[in-house]
Amino acid sequence: MAALYTLWMGLVLPGVLGVLQTAAEAQVSLQPNFQQDKFLGRWFTSGLASNSSWFREKKAALTMCTSVFAPTGSGGGLNLTTTFLRKDQCETRSLLLQPEGPPGCYSYTSPHWGSTQEVRVVETDYEDYALLYTSGTRDQDFHLATLYSRTQTPRAEVKDKFSVFAKAQGFTEDIIVFLPKPDKCMEGNQ
Repeated sequence: MAALYTLWMGLVLPGVLGVLQTAAEAQVSLQPNFQQDKFLGRWFTSGLASNSSWFREKKAALTMCTSVFAPTGSGGGLNLTTTFLRKDQCETRSLLLQPEGPPGCYSYTSPHWGSTQEVRVVETDYEDYALLYTSGTRDQDFHLATLYSRTQTPRAEVKDKFSVFAKAQGFTEDIIVFLPKPDKCMEGNQ
């Protein structure tokens, strides 16, 4: 279970493992005219794809979690608070996302690895879905695609859009996962 917790800290909050620009990352765009104020609020982590060996080993045990993006007050940063199910208990973790370059691009320091991660808001309509891309390095180049949804049941079109996005980043069908809803940790502010 410690490994599962570490996986959540590394992958869902919302990415992992250092910054190293690769050819694949260089091709990942940002949401044009990103509007952070419209992006704020509650999202559900509905889909993931990653090249991480941990992700490959634990993907079947992962469940949807709730993520709340809130302004930090100054400097354009975001507080990301994620609540997830671990050992039949709801756990909450927070990260500070610092603006890094153009609007929609952020970085944070991984609490587990101590390295800097880059998170990019690639596409969002602000009301239904958001596609994010996280990249970095630790033992290997790391890449993560995340589907956030404003509802616990993303539409089929949104899931298809995520699959196309993830495949465009080099992920194969077998590592694209749509997360099931857990019995806990999804209501209210959680």
